[in-house]
Amino acid sequence: MKNFYVSIFLALFFSIAIYAQSPCSSGRYSNDTFTNVVISSNINFGSNITAGGSNYALTMDIYEPAGDLETKRPLIVWAHGGSFIGGSKTDGDVVALSQAFSKKGFVCASINYRLGLSPFDSVGAVKAVLRAVQDMKASVRFFYKDKLTTDTYKIDTNNIFIGGSSAGAITALHMAYLDKTCEVNYYISPTNLTALGGMDGYSGNQCYSSKVKGVINLCGALGRYGWIQPGDIPFCSMHGTVDGTVKYNRGFAAPLSIPLILLDGSRMLKEQAIAKGVSNPFYTWYGKDHVPYAGTNATALAYMDTTIKFVRDFLISNLGCNDAPIISPNASAQTAALYSYTACTTNQTLSCNPQGLEENVNHDFLMNVYPNPSENEIKIEFKTASIYEISILDFTGKLIYRKQINDKVLVVEKADLDCGIYFLKISSNYQTFIQKIVFN
Repeated sequence: MKNFYVSIFLALFFSIAIYAQSPCSSGRYSNDTFTNVVISSNINFGSNITAGGSNYALTMDIYEPAGDLETKRPLIVWAHGGSFIGGSKTDGDVVALSQAFSKKGFVCASINYRLGLSPFDSVGAVKAVLRAVQDMKASVRFFYKDKLTTDTYKIDTNNIFIGGSSAGAITALHMAYLDKTCEVNYYISPTNLTALGGMDGYSGNQCYSSKVKGVINLCGALGRYGWIQPGDIPFCSMHGTVDGTVKYNRGFAAPLSIPLILLDGSRMLKEQAIAKGVSNPFYTWYGKDHVPYAGTNATALAYMDTTIKFVRDFLISNLGCNDAPIISPNASAQTAALYSYTACTTNQTLSCNPQGLEENVNHDFLMNVYPNPSENEIKIEFKTASIYEISILDFTGKLIYRKQINDKVLVVEKADLDCGIYFLKISSNYQTFIQKIVFN
């Protein structure tokens, strides 16, 4: 009997010990535990309207460790750089980061987002950032939806991180910390914000969560350092002291060497993070310009190696791993002079999916909707005559227009509608179709 109880005790002890082990105990996440990576290319996660008024299909490349049997895996969503006017999900730096962390056991998604600065000024820059944020949120929502439906990618939604390089880092920072409408209304009016789709946007997978655990800021910046407040999620930062594109401290972002919008760089964000108790390991590249890790020469590759190691330390610490850091944060350069900032609290939200609307994308067999976007009118041309009820709703779900027709053609005129995105709801006796339409 004594031996029986000893056996039970030992079994419980070892089961508890195994349970209490660090997630990195087998080397996963902290080391390269996989040799090969499987890439699923051009996975669609939504669509939305570009600055130029055209519809843009949003796609991403998903990187997974080959042969991985883990069923709850952390995810990193990466966004490329390019000053919101160029770049793509296949840029070398985001590909290298995705490959590197997938070999450590992470799933990585390198996303495309809408590009374009129109007008080419500070207001256009704010709109460009908001579009990119909306698209990044849609990509995160894609994985929440996947987890609750097919669970194809086996993501642990408690451990989703976002990050990027340059404009991609700006996108990730704004997704995390620009979280109130009163903050963005400093730059653009409530009407313009609503026309863009609000803070969350309608780029896809509405109503699913876009909550993330941390942010990877590589040479990025934030519109206002004061948006970082107590209780916010942690972030890590890496930045060069002589960055001429996105300033290390505070200064104008300068795409194409044109000063466009005043931003608070990583040094300012570090100072605010310290003041507000938000974790922010920060690595300074002394005397280095923008994204020194981008490229294929030996120097760039050495900086990429440092980047991977520093980001690795941030990620595993937030996964609860107890591995020692490889590269510790170094001393910040320059003095960050925090200016006066008063936090605001107003946050008006739009319905995530007005009246349960979910856009149908496979309705070409039934009708053509064109031109879309349009300056004046949109024509709905049905393939067969029937009785249809046509409704137009705005972003809040408010009914703007309703008409029953028994014809093959209907023209919807802009008339007194504001510029922006609307939902066209077409119902017959058999089914209902939803189409986003845009009036410029």
